[in-house]
Amino acid sequence: MPKRIVFVALFVCAPLYAAPPIDNDRLQQLANTPLWISLGHYVTAKLGGWRSYVDDPTFFLAANGAHDPAAELRATLNAIYKPASNDPARQNAHAQCVYPARTHFLRDQLHLTDLPAVDCTDFKQWYSSVAPDSTVLIFPAAYLNSPSSMFGHTLLRIDQADVQKDHTALLSYAINFGAYIEGMDNSILYAWKGLMGGYPGLFALVPYQEKLSEYRSLENRDLWEYRLNLTPEETGRMVEHVWELKQIRFGYFFFDENCSYRLLELLQVARPGLELTKLFPLTAIPTDTVRAVKQAALVEKIDYRPSRERELLNRAAPLNDEEQQWVLNVSADQKQLQNRDYRLLPKERRALIQDAAYRLERYRANGQERDTERSQRSFDLLRAISQNPPPPLDIARPGLPEDGHESRTWQLVAGSRGDKAYAEYGLRMAYHDLNDNAYGFPLGAQIEILQLKLRQYEGNHWQVQQLDVATIRSLTPRTELLKPWSWQVTGGLERVLGKHDSERLVSHVNGGAGGTWQLGDELLGFALGTVRVEHNTDFSALVSPAAGFDSGLLWRNPLGNLSLEAKSDYFTNGEVRRNLSLNQQWELSRNLGLRLTAQREFSQLTSPVNEVMLEVKWYHY
Repeated sequence: MPKRIVFVALFVCAPLYAAPPIDNDRLQQLANTPLWISLGHYVTAKLGGWRSYVDDPTFFLAANGAHDPAAELRATLNAIYKPASNDPARQNAHAQCVYPARTHFLRDQLHLTDLPAVDCTDFKQWYSSVAPDSTVLIFPAAYLNSPSSMFGHTLLRIDQADVQKDHTALLSYAINFGAYIEGMDNSILYAWKGLMGGYPGLFALVPYQEKLSEYRSLENRDLWEYRLNLTPEETGRMVEHVWELKQIRFGYFFFDENCSYRLLELLQVARPGLELTKLFPLTAIPTDTVRAVKQAALVEKIDYRPSRERELLNRAAPLNDEEQQWVLNVSADQKQLQNRDYRLLPKERRALIQDAAYRLERYRANGQERDTERSQRSFDLLRAISQNPPPPLDIARPGLPEDGHESRTWQLVAGSRGDKAYAEYGLRMAYHDLNDNAYGFPLGAQIEILQLKLRQYEGNHWQVQQLDVATIRSLTPRTELLKPWSWQVTGGLERVLGKHDSERLVSHVNGGAGGTWQLGDELLGFALGTVRVEHNTDFSALVSPAAGFDSGLLWRNPLGNLSLEAKSDYFTNGEVRRNLSLNQQWELSRNLGLRLTAQREFSQLTSPVNEVMLEVKWYHY
């Protein structure tokens, strides 16, 4: 930013007559080209004209540059013709050094051959260290236990010319866009401010090894690498523009102006004429943006990097219960390597146990300060592995995340409740529940944002049946080696049984935590304790708390996903509410599902009610 201030000060005092004359028609023509629009991050304003996504006034040279691409182009042209200073520091603040991508554009379009000679040492050193040649889109898969990562994330890796030949991707750099957070906001505040645009967003260029460690190790997320067919020239232009965006602030919103949307803007700088961002007027879910990049024929190769957690679980999968106990023992105490009973195990089984123990030890060390005892245990395990190496770890690549169903869902229901028939119409903005079409999604993961259901009973009686702000469930199986907590949280409006055979639309927030267990290859069992806070006009108190449970089975079967669930809430005012439900989804196609639901509801306030519904779910963006 200081360089920009120095440049502006110099620009005000400098003569502008050195810039070549350019008529207004030609000026407007250049200002409307896709590349110039992309360099300014302009979009059409709602009431006409232009506006830029950039929130930082220091990015613009013209007073109205955020709303007038032509004025900004004229100001840039004048600025790059400003005489160069003899002071090296001031030279680095020259417009040619601050805006290399803009300068490149104007030089090429106007065939400028008489620009002042400026030695941009800072930019040249930085660009040389990056040495851009090719681009890889990185997609760290969704991770429910991190609020900023529930939908996944995208970033760009910039490779040097010899990366593929020498396998030196760890030496590359990564372009990342994220929220700039000052202080230590908790997860709830982080989610709220992220939804409402409470954080500025910044681009950053960081060593790829750092990001790889963060996502693959610290957050235990699988990584997908999509090598793009951008040319060295296109990659270089994009990197030039990233230099222009250093410390420049954008708005940041979880659902639209997020990491994935901003990277699509960069790809439009790299290859002018791409219209990727126009595909996402409301939300930009990372998997949808990856799908858009593939559909634009930008992807030439896909590589998969499993997380350390997945590597550990796959290594331990062939071990029986006794052998997994040895993994825990050996990981905790390297002296167990010399235990007589352990030495009696077959050599090939010890090889698997030692390797799993080492992976467990490194998994536990993620994010922890260096510990001498742990380091010694790891060293002893590595030595044992070198003496008795295990077979290579072969992890089957899971389904491509972008090949799963699309994120927005329309729902059409025909059903009966008690003795009344109804039709129901629903819309969910994002993006997956426990029974949805399974391909590309982990079993036991649910993220639903902004779901509305309108019900039409016989006699043309309409009512709001449900309005969920968010529903998140993470049902992760516990194993002998790893024992994660399962949890859920939801909030919004829903219909519940009320007095005199009526139904009440109540507002509520509830959540819970517990455990999930793998009962079979594709079968999970879960049990969670829950708490609920509800505002209900049938209750005398303004808000009423309840404690309860939520338990059930989740089975991925040849037809789709089946769930059997029992839950109950015990309110402090004496109300007891219970629900039994069965759901089976048939996967008709990637973006079409048919779901049968049968449930029985109980309440102390009224008689039990049975409900059956058949639901068509259409997934699209």
